[in-house]
Amino acid sequence: MIDRANIYLDYQATTPLAPEAREAMLRWLAGADDVGGFANPHSPHRPGRAAAAAVELAREQVAALFPSGGRVIFTSGATEALNLAIFGCGAKRLAVSAIEHAAVLDTARFVDPGCTLLPVTPEGLVDPATPIPAGTGLVAVMQVNNEIGTVQPVEALADAAHAADALFLCDAVQGAGKLAPPASADMIAISAHKLHGPKGIGALWVRDGVSLTPLIHGGGQEQGLRSGTLSPALCAGFGAAAALCTSLRESDGQHVESLWKQARALFPGWTLNGSADQRWHGNLNIRRDGLDVSRLMSDCRTLAFSVGSACASGSGRPSHVLRALGLSDREAKTAIRIGFGRYTRAEDLERAAAAIHAALGAQGAL
Repeated sequence: MIDRANIYLDYQATTPLAPEAREAMLRWLAGADDVGGFANPHSPHRPGRAAAAAVELAREQVAALFPSGGRVIFTSGATEALNLAIFGCGAKRLAVSAIEHAAVLDTARFVDPGCTLLPVTPEGLVDPATPIPAGTGLVAVMQVNNEIGTVQPVEALADAAHAADALFLCDAVQGAGKLAPPASADMIAISAHKLHGPKGIGALWVRDGVSLTPLIHGGGQEQGLRSGTLSPALCAGFGAAAALCTSLRESDGQHVESLWKQARALFPGWTLNGSADQRWHGNLNIRRDGLDVSRLMSDCRTLAFSVGSACASGSGRPSHVLRALGLSDREAKTAIRIGFGRYTRAEDLERAAAAIHAALGAQGAL
């Protein structure tokens, strides 16, 4: 159950677990009194084969979120999936967008300390005409930015990468289950907990014909690319959440559009960060001159919202995403991110806006 005493508006950090995903997981969390529910899916006996069947059903459900002509590798999350793609493809020279998640930026810089950063416009978009340096082996651009919600022209960017004889990797964590998958990508990473599934599991989709070397060695599970025992419970929860996204995509999208229009009307006088049109409308990243965001969060303790990405919270550094848009450090530090989706109610936004504006009044920032 969602705690309605607190208002959750941080869908980019994580999403509430769908009840259907929780139910799908319970059988595979059974104890010794239910022989088979806890079995190792890599064991050849009957309970093991049943667990393996649950894993493969989940794989099919997750695969429906991706293009055809590829395979799904289960991982511990998108960070591992992105690491597998970046290290595993063997590319030595990389080009990544300046607003990538740290899971891409930091990994790319580790592999190629001189990696090319593809700039973005003040709208937060990568221009597909941006030159890709000769010799680049991998280009990585996310589908939907986690901080400002901008939707990148990933098909055109993939075409540009291929024209430069490079592979194209897409972090689709924020877009999976909401938008059509990037059909021209060579590798796509997603995470279950960003689409109402459990934490601790993600996937890397690899196009047929793309070869990778493993990061994790051992028993050779997951098609030889990711050794280690899979959790049938996590896989089942991921699969159920993915299947819900497939069946509810249209209604979820309509709900988010309604919330977006409401949210825009509830925050007059704020400046939107990033494109208003080429973005996922479940992400409202806005700023206001003179805002003390630390005090705002302290004064609005019943609201769960963000002042940046969850992985960078508490660092005290201005957002690299907002700085890439051309914002000053001062401007970047006056921004908040409000994220909503399937389980958000209109009254949640109304109560949140009232609380935020009351806190602004106390700051003298209205």
